[in-house]
Amino acid sequence: MRIAFIGDIVGRPGRKIIKENLKRMRNEYDIDFVIANGENASHGFGLTIKHCDELLKMGIDVITGGNHSFDKKKDMLVLLETKAVLRPDNYPLGLAGSGVRIFEVKTKNAIQKLAVINLMGQFAMPIVENPFNLAKKIIAKLHEDRIKNIFIDFHGEASSEKRIMLMMFKNQVSAICGTHTHVGTDDLQIFENTAYLTDIGLTGCRTNVIGMDSKIPILKATTGVGGHFSIPATAKSILQMMVIDIKNGKAIKCFKLKKLCNQDEYIQTDAIID
Repeated sequence: MRIAFIGDIVGRPGRKIIKENLKRMRNEYDIDFVIANGENASHGFGLTIKHCDELLKMGIDVITGGNHSFDKKKDMLVLLETKAVLRPDNYPLGLAGSGVRIFEVKTKNAIQKLAVINLMGQFAMPIVENPFNLAKKIIAKLHEDRIKNIFIDFHGEASSEKRIMLMMFKNQVSAICGTHTHVGTDDLQIFENTAYLTDIGLTGCRTNVIGMDSKIPILKATTGVGGHFSIPATAKSILQMMVIDIKNGKAIKCFKLKKLCNQDEYIQTDAIID
């Protein structure tokens, strides 16, 4: 099974570069299933029904979320009940939706099950349940149900929390990839059969501040007074994707692809295998 994960999609520039490239990338790299974090896909904050439908039609199979999942609350409540959309599973009990779903993935030789888990860290994030203790329960249940192929989108601010997740669940899940900071890290690896990347980075405008126009972030940094973040009307975009080959629940190959809007070729980085 070959799956792919796309980093935080930020607004129109992110959606546009996915529309222009994803179907081609799926074909060229024989990708069976695509996961994408889409909590910033609509104007940089949240996800609307319209933009969710667009992304699913572009070739994304499931959309994960994070601390901005409910910025478009009315739409998100509908999406969680009707579409392949997840929100962090460790949000407080009683909230609509789930952060765990099992999919049947059609590969060349068979139909295989894949569990996708969406969790959120605790440092500098909204109040949530302990993600590590919850992950223990989720993964134990999946193993009881003989689900071997498991992917985790861990949405968090602190790199240490993401590394803890790896050290706790190496050799128990197929892949762990961090999201939220919009800044890609350079630590792609396969560690004891688990593919890992601290943060995949954004898919969207690469020439400003975390996908947003730089004026307001600079104002806030220099005066302490912020304003409304917006996405530049003209933006040079980037698409960032992690590709993982999984066999019997174990990651056997992993690489990252970057596609710049003004270049035809892909930039590929292979994982270190430890």
